[in-house]
Amino acid sequence: KELAKSIISIFGKREMSKSTKSTFGLKAALSLSVGMTALVAGGISATAQEEAADETKRLNTVTITATKREQTLQDVPVAVSVVDDQVIEKANIQDLGDLQSLVPSLSVGQLQSSANTNFVIRGFGNGANNAGIEPSVGVFIDGVYRSRSASQISDLPNLQRVEVLRGPQSTLFGKNASAGVISIVTRKPQFEQGGAVEGSFGNFNSYRVKGDITGPLSDTVAYSASAYYNKRDGYADDLATGDDVNQRNRYGLRGQLLFQPNEDLEIRLIGDYDKIDEICCVAGNLINGPTGGAIFALGGALDPANPFSYDVFNNFASENDIDNSGISGQVDYSMAWADLTSITSYRMSSLTQNADSDFTSADLIGLNLNETDIDTFTQEFRLTSNNTEGMFDWMVGAFYFDETVEIENDFQYGSQFRGYADFLAPGGFGAVEGFLGLPVGTTFGQGGQGPREEFGQDNTAWSVFGTLDAHLTDRLTASIGLNYTEDEKDAYGRATNSDAFSALNLDQLGYTAILAGLLGQNGVDITDPASVGPFVQANPALYGALQQGAAAAAQNPAQNPFAPLAGLQFLPPFLNFPNAVENGSTSDDNVSYTLRLAYDASDNLNVYGSYSTGFKATSWNLSRDSSPTVANFTPGNPIVDPVTGQTVVPSPSSPLGDAGLGVINQGNGTRFAGPEEAKVWELGAKMSFDNFALNVAFFDQTIEGFQSNVFTGTGFELLNAGKQSARGIEWDITANLSDNFTVVFAGTAQDPKYDSFPDSASGDLSGRAPSGIPELSTSVSANYDFTLGDMDGYVRGDWQHEADSNYFDDPVNQAAIEAAGFERGYDLFNASIGLTTSNDISASFRKIR
Repeated sequence: KELAKSIISIFGKREMSKSTKSTFGLKAALSLSVGMTALVAGGISATAQEEAADETKRLNTVTITATKREQTLQDVPVAVSVVDDQVIEKANIQDLGDLQSLVPSLSVGQLQSSANTNFVIRGFGNGANNAGIEPSVGVFIDGVYRSRSASQISDLPNLQRVEVLRGPQSTLFGKNASAGVISIVTRKPQFEQGGAVEGSFGNFNSYRVKGDITGPLSDTVAYSASAYYNKRDGYADDLATGDDVNQRNRYGLRGQLLFQPNEDLEIRLIGDYDKIDEICCVAGNLINGPTGGAIFALGGALDPANPFSYDVFNNFASENDIDNSGISGQVDYSMAWADLTSITSYRMSSLTQNADSDFTSADLIGLNLNETDIDTFTQEFRLTSNNTEGMFDWMVGAFYFDETVEIENDFQYGSQFRGYADFLAPGGFGAVEGFLGLPVGTTFGQGGQGPREEFGQDNTAWSVFGTLDAHLTDRLTASIGLNYTEDEKDAYGRATNSDAFSALNLDQLGYTAILAGLLGQNGVDITDPASVGPFVQANPALYGALQQGAAAAAQNPAQNPFAPLAGLQFLPPFLNFPNAVENGSTSDDNVSYTLRLAYDASDNLNVYGSYSTGFKATSWNLSRDSSPTVANFTPGNPIVDPVTGQTVVPSPSSPLGDAGLGVINQGNGTRFAGPEEAKVWELGAKMSFDNFALNVAFFDQTIEGFQSNVFTGTGFELLNAGKQSARGIEWDITANLSDNFTVVFAGTAQDPKYDSFPDSASGDLSGRAPSGIPELSTSVSANYDFTLGDMDGYVRGDWQHEADSNYFDDPVNQAAIEAAGFERGYDLFNASIGLTTSNDISASFRKIR
């Protein structure tokens, strides 16, 4: 099946921008572009937040809450990276995709659509290209779990910090995350009036505006409101349609209310909405495969000689329309002995995507429309001890998750698909049409033919979790954490299909053709009842031998004249589920735990060792690539004699076949991938001095049953890898070389591999490195602060390096890429400069190469 195998694609981005920012108060001037018009805002009192400087310690103290307690980064005995608001502003971090430039162990991959973004930590991550797969990396925004990448990729709101926890997280978060967690913390409403406005512009007609305002409504109620708009022309040109591709067209709104009726009670309400409507994503052709000639023969175009030109060819624009919205409420109540927290949320994600998935200007795929709606309800309760003088600190919690996924797909062949098929198998469609007595040239492979599908699932899960820290001495702490989870899913899939050729039983056609030839040798016309009937009655033994000979030949691809056309049956009929054999339900339960020892060797050095486990429940394949397992179905089409109606070759016995549920051309595969179970050993040290800090962690992490969703050329196959592992070291070094000059060097070096994956879609991958996971990732940043007159300024540079890694898991495709001289590695450099006046008006410039 060469429809998509002839195209190997890459994705990338580039951007330059300038920006201005104003934090405003009474009579403050707002600048929305460098050196342009200033506006006057009135009625808002000025705010100033000045922190007392520690003259003997130049490194900032970073506070995190991902451990469910406020602790400094250097004190918390877990592998975590923190990006605070100052770094986010100076490095011009706009969304989660930008974070990987500062956190080497985090990889964010933009795939073939705006909603398909994959987050990977330490080489582990999945969740893209199928709404039935929850990600291995959990994303939480203000404590609320975002279950799919479509609800995670909008521009970041008014941030306080982003925390990236590496390794399985189960005992601190009710929702298990087998690979790690990204926790985003935004600013609460303030009881002093204030706000900020930022405007930026850049190349590709990029402009972005965002602002926020906050203040009191009363002595006990505060509010905040924020909004952003982000627009940019695409940096790739579609030379066939005239569209620019990889656009940005996004906006969002967010409102908050904070109630503090007394010092013990705080209630925070958040509502948000964001919208994405853009043409994305560009794919460059690296190799002109064996079917490339068909594209040119049809008048289409592709340019494999210049894969990095950002010039592409499509016959219609790939559209992305995504709506996200939600509300949440957090209640914090402090008692004498513990703090109670409740977080309730309801979120909705709706996305519509239509992609020209052949990535050429030939009209092979006329429609590939996906409409997905996801509604998610979560409820979390936590009770946390607050006695800081005792021997024990503890936290217990409960989490409930209820989600509905509904998907509608409409896939149609384009107007030139028939010509493409005729190029691959000249005259094949016409020969079958003629044999069946159908109109030649207008029956098979027609534009508009294809499947319409509906998929969905209902998922309910609950867990109880907790941690206990025992302070054995003033410097030695032992910790244990537990999580018990139950997860139930009920899934369905049903389809109708107008692709008549893919539904043909070619064994049956071959049998009929071969039998007709054998009868002809005996002077019998199979189409003439008056001829064939008497022959069968008079020669039963001979006719039986002819039947057996025809059946054997029909099942032999070398003898069946129609067998070579099986490669054109791209979209065979779909076996709907649930059915009498497949109930469409799974139920999982798991106990995860964490064991840790932490020792404060001195006031400047902390060391720790830990062993943790994690879990991710079953993921259903909610796509046309879903198919029954070997245990439930044995492939094989029946053959029925056209003369006698006798079944010459029955369908192989299997639970589905014996129940009369088998469909023509049905193959084997999976309906779902079973649970993932993660294990990690970790040994770490954290050193902090007046002007130097070093965090280092050695890790040995494995995931058994990793849910691999691999592209096979015309679809995706969801399977459990037997075992995938990564062993390595992470480091994060910060040095203040002077009062003004700070350098950060961070990196991850690891040895990722499939320890066991014998039954992958690409054969036995055991011992091979997974695709897209480099052995070395590093980032270096340097920031210099200075004073120019009455203005404060900075100059910053960031360099991100990612070593070469495999493009594909499939050894054949990877060998083709290597033979063509392509490598998957990159170096990215960002530079920015900014100035801030005494009135808190700032301007910055950023360049990316």
